Amino acid sequence: MTDRGEALNYRSLQKGSSTLTQKNIHAVDLFCGIGGLTYGLRQAGIKVKAGYDTDQSCRYAYETNNPTVKFNAQDVREIQPEKILSDFEGAEFTAIVGCAPCQPFSAHNRKSGGSQSENCSLLLEFARLINQCKPDVVLMENVPGLRKHWAFSEFLATLSENEYDFDYSLLRCSDYGVPQSRKRLVILASKLGKISLPRPARSKFTVFDYIGDLPAIEDGEVSATDPAHVSLRLSEINKRRIRQSKPGGSWKDWDESLVSDCHRKAYYPASYGRMRWDAPAPTVTTQFCYYSTGRFGHPEQDRTISVREGALLQTFPRTYKLVEQNTPISICETTRHIGNAVPVKLAEALGKSIVEVIDGR
Repeated sequence: MTDRGEALNYRSLQKGSSTLTQKNIHAVDLFCGIGGLTYGLRQAGIKVKAGYDTDQSCRYAYETNNPTVKFNAQDVREIQPEKILSDFEGAEFTAIVGCAPCQPFSAHNRKSGGSQSENCSLLLEFARLINQCKPDVVLMENVPGLRKHWAFSEFLATLSENEYDFDYSLLRCSDYGVPQSRKRLVILASKLGKISLPRPARSKFTVFDYIGDLPAIEDGEVSATDPAHVSLRLSEINKRRIRQSKPGGSWKDWDESLVSDCHRKAYYPASYGRMRWDAPAPTVTTQFCYYSTGRFGHPEQDRTISVREGALLQTFPRTYKLVEQNTPISICETTRHIGNAVPVKLAEALGKSIVEVIDGR
């Protein structure tokens, strides 16, 4: 397990990481959500000028935590190149970044028989704006399954046709300060010379490092000090189940009387489990508030992880505001926002790679 003091010092960097450059880099964030990618890039010294997303419910968190950046409630299919170019006005260097909605390419969608043709157009619209605006740098992050889809080949073809040098690979988020087993497909592309994905960091972090010091709460209880430190109330049978769940385990830990037929299906091998203090968390999904959808049980308290704990495991700073003051939090909606986000520390590492290629000119 990582030394506790080291972890707290690492987290404190989220409040104000030193920038690597004084160059004027302007970026726009497509599919920005509540701002995980934007926040991380800003920590690396990149001026994100605008975020675009159709989900109005993301506006408060995005603009409140990124006060110099404008949230545009606009579908990427409706964005004209002139709008992006106006965001770039006054920049020395420019970047278009984003993560197109990834559900069509996810492992969950493939297992459940979902269509992978849905939302492909959004990735192609991303490519359209690259082709029309020709930014100096491109950053695209998505789920690993996208590699096998024809839309990914089209995206790479756009980069090649516009003479970008690019590097792409599956990155383990745990290699970049994110306490999760999450893997993501990342592309960095540059017109300024060779660009490479960031090297893995030496330090690895665990669930305990990021959420081990939060105050204990019951299921359904809201913390007196943080309205986002709240979890869904469990049903009576799920309370009995979680009491028998072991860290790192699953429904196989339970008495036979608590097991349903559906649990025995191959689709459910990792559901209804607890996280381990001494290991990274599983991938934080858009449904981490539910006990049934993964190993989202708290390591020792009889509840799922809270909204705030999910945000911390995505490496949002503890001060990141998720809901307006005196406004009841929608647990399921905010969980979706957090699960859809690019982990902040991964975004910061990628931002530093962008800054390095620009500084190297």
